Amino acid sequence: MQKHVLRILSVAVAAACQTYSASAMAEPADSSLEHISIIGSQQQLDTTAGSVTLITEEALEAFEFDDISRVLATVPGVNIRQEDGFGLRPNIGFRGVTPERSKKINIMEDGVLIGPAPYSAPAAYYFPMVSKMTAVEVTKGPSTIAYGPNTVAGALNLVTRQIPGEQTGQLDIAGGTDGYYKGHGYYGNTINDHGFLVEGIAIGSDGFKSLDNGGDTGFEKIDVMAKWRYDLSTAHYDQYVQVKGGYSEETSNETYLGLTDDDFAEDPYRRYAASALDKMDWEHNQLQLTHFLAGDWFDVTTRVYRNNFERAWNKINGFESSLGGQIPTLQQILTNPATEQNAGYYGILTGQSDSTVREKIVLGNNAREYYSLGVQVDISLDLNLAGFAHQVEFGARYHSDEIQRNHTATNYFMRSGELALTGEPTRATTTNTEQTDAFSVYASDTVSFGALSLTAGIRGEFIDGEYQNRAPGFEQDFQNKSTRIWLPAISAFYQLTREHALFAGFHQGFVPTSPIQSASIDVEQSNNFEAGWRFIQPTQRVELVGFYNDYSNLIESCSISAGCDTDTTFQAGDVDVYGVEASYQRQWQVMKDWSLPLNVTYTHTQSEFNQTFYSEFAQWGFVEEGASVPYLSENMVSVSLGLVSDKVDIHILTSYSDSMPESAQQALTGDVRDSTLAGKETDALLNMDVSAGYQLTPQSRVYAKVTNLLDNEDIVSRRPYGARPNMSRQFQLGVKYAF
Repeated sequence: MQKHVLRILSVAVAAACQTYSASAMAEPADSSLEHISIIGSQQQLDTTAGSVTLITEEALEAFEFDDISRVLATVPGVNIRQEDGFGLRPNIGFRGVTPERSKKINIMEDGVLIGPAPYSAPAAYYFPMVSKMTAVEVTKGPSTIAYGPNTVAGALNLVTRQIPGEQTGQLDIAGGTDGYYKGHGYYGNTINDHGFLVEGIAIGSDGFKSLDNGGDTGFEKIDVMAKWRYDLSTAHYDQYVQVKGGYSEETSNETYLGLTDDDFAEDPYRRYAASALDKMDWEHNQLQLTHFLAGDWFDVTTRVYRNNFERAWNKINGFESSLGGQIPTLQQILTNPATEQNAGYYGILTGQSDSTVREKIVLGNNAREYYSLGVQVDISLDLNLAGFAHQVEFGARYHSDEIQRNHTATNYFMRSGELALTGEPTRATTTNTEQTDAFSVYASDTVSFGALSLTAGIRGEFIDGEYQNRAPGFEQDFQNKSTRIWLPAISAFYQLTREHALFAGFHQGFVPTSPIQSASIDVEQSNNFEAGWRFIQPTQRVELVGFYNDYSNLIESCSISAGCDTDTTFQAGDVDVYGVEASYQRQWQVMKDWSLPLNVTYTHTQSEFNQTFYSEFAQWGFVEEGASVPYLSENMVSVSLGLVSDKVDIHILTSYSDSMPESAQQALTGDVRDSTLAGKETDALLNMDVSAGYQLTPQSRVYAKVTNLLDNEDIVSRRPYGARPNMSRQFQLGVKYAF
């Protein structure tokens, strides 16, 4: 406990904050000082010819979530596969794309790509701490081409706190069950032409799972950020330069090892003894320089950025034998633990049996180093040409990133429920580098004809990648490859009446292949269509969108997190994904000082492979034409209801998603190609979170929340090795203070 208190105090800073209020329909924070939002004003949100969602600071504070998957539960069209319960390494997809490590969406912080290596290794093992964000923006549809490189699904932009115009700050301290703690503070001010902000946050927990032999299953995270801005504005131009720097780290005692279905039914929060040494350790630092210049009819934002990420991911990989012979995978053992071959291995995993030279446990340390850097220029022009109003946007980005893999493996015995080294030397398993240089451009022009606005846009991606195997004796294993592609988009927005609007659009989707993937593998491409209706009144908002993604070539890169021993790429050819997204927001005024905000979202998604084929990718297997894409829920719905006054706020968020297939293949008895998880599904998920707050004084507020109020125990995934649970019911109590 002392360690937790010291960690909280080390990052907490204090000052004044504004009186708290929560509303699903609140105006977004003004972004005039820092151009870090990709959606912009409420008017831009309402007149966008596409599906966009803005989650404001008020909405984020309503539940004080630390997990981005819970935040995105209120956004239509978002499909998520849970993993660790805390949301440490989220799996996010939009409109049916694979959620695996969020690798097919663009993840940005303040408008800049924030993944460790978005081109070379897009799997997002690092994700910014959502607890410190002041807005979350989701963009789908034709406007996605402004961001890239992934344009099939969309973009997720996380907005950090802006430098305040006057002295402002806050201290937030919270604690909860399972040793949960949070310390969050910031302080900022603007003095003459200089503005600054410092912010720090520490979050941790002892974990909600229990190791067979005891031990920590929790995590600790720290994030520190600083900003400085110098205002160069004149009577004719707004102008500033700004520097942003950040450092974050995480230590989490997490594992990929799940449970058998029978063990899950008995105790879903159990962890086998073989996972006792599993741990993720990472450090991330960033530096960003921004210059902004604006006049009456133009603005130019230039960003120079650098991100470094280093991690060591120690985890159980499987078994090894000094005597040779076929050894079952962890997934095979946990799916069928009672067979004659698997029973012995299951006993070792659980610590009930000791291992011999026939059943040595292999722990792999997937140590990796990443960097990403670039220069990005975005320009916006308001012009009148040929008697029409034009809103022109264009930009260019040079981006370079790299991943260095230095994986090793070490053998252990199981002895009396504890892991013990065999004495064999640690060996290198994967030693390679992938590096990418990419230049991208985009341009769009929106022309207004009275109530009708037409937008045409295009994006170009010019990618050069290099792969090099650095293992001794394998230096000849290398590859250089290039990708050149143009991606068009067109959309229309029509204001039927003051309250009703229609919109529709088309854009071409694209996901590049990484340098290690064979040059013979085609990039992922799709033709994406959407059409929608929007209804807006001062107290309510309705949106209904239909979408259709026609993939000409769906690709999947399978990593250990999905159950593959090595990173491998597979192709599925033609695939269709289509569905409907709906959202309804309403705010009632009840009595004099009370309001009742309601936010309802619904997503229905269908998918189908358009040919019959066999793939060694375990999530596909033997696929028959018409089969559904795995890890995609057909129906998802969320309902957020609040009761808010000047002093009191109460919120309830209920979300539901259908069960999801673990594999595209159905169970085929006797078929040698039968996938281990063929025919199995995750559980349907019903979750309810409740929060409440009370404004003690203008400077102080207390709040409490309960996550997973119903204490449902569900299987959220069986990948990569065995059944894994959602988070257990958690209670938290916190206080915010401003002065």
